[in-house]
Amino acid sequence: MTGYPADLDRWRRAARISAEARDLGASLVVPGARRRDVADRIEEYMRSKGAQPAFPANLSRNFEAAHYTPDPDDAEEFVSGDLVKVDVGAHLDGAIADTATTVEVGGGRRYENLIRAVREAVDAGVREVKAGVAVDTISVAIERAIHARGLKPVRNLTGHTIERYLLHAGKSIPNASGMSSASLSEGEVVAIEPFATNGVGEIENGAFGHIQRFRADPGPKDEVVQSLYQRFRTLPFTTRWVDAEGREHLLRAKRLLQSYPIFVERGRGYVAQAEHTVLVGPHGGELLTAAGG
Repeated sequence: MTGYPADLDRWRRAARISAEARDLGASLVVPGARRRDVADRIEEYMRSKGAQPAFPANLSRNFEAAHYTPDPDDAEEFVSGDLVKVDVGAHLDGAIADTATTVEVGGGRRYENLIRAVREAVDAGVREVKAGVAVDTISVAIERAIHARGLKPVRNLTGHTIERYLLHAGKSIPNASGMSSASLSEGEVVAIEPFATNGVGEIENGAFGHIQRFRADPGPKDEVVQSLYQRFRTLPFTTRWVDAEGREHLLRAKRLLQSYPIFVERGRGYVAQAEHTVLVGPHGGELLTAAGG
């Protein structure tokens, strides 16, 4: 088992909880549902199963590709026709899973081609996962699946390896070919994460989206800030999880924090996403975030 996480069963449990939370979130994204309520329900589900969110539930819509989570005062509702990326992850003592699906609110079929493209792309990418595989082999499979539906991969968003308490570890898994010379090693945990668009195929930074993380241990000077660091470590969090006192202290500690902008499609094309967490085995990948129970 050299190279595998020592607590592999914990990683598998975190992935199972993540998949269940993803499927719950997809079922809650209906016309009239408040974005904040959906995010809260997803995160509460993870906690009810003994896990913690590895990052705030992302509920990015339409030309937003990633990094939107509601703030504490968000009262906006989903409307029919919204294309929503439900991107979630749970962790158990730092063992992280990351998974996503895309839902067209109201059950229409206007964006069925986009949704099918990313589902086929994530399946194609997962099929290529095994020890020693060139990352570019996975990228080629993802790109071909998206192009087969007449769409474009988002070139500057990638999948990624995952390590304990580190959501985006050292290797990236591009969604377009010719962008990586790396290969996968047995025992690595990797997120395969295609994004497809009917736009230009690139994202740019939009407004900040209520997600932040500590850059490093802030030290003992501010006890409230230190307690928040002990709670979140360097994983992303949101002020929805912090009381009023904590929010005030975080405002004074802004230089210690990294804030995440919402990623938006540069041509304002609509974006779909699918994602699975996979354990790299000697002859293939173990799909950890299959459909939840």
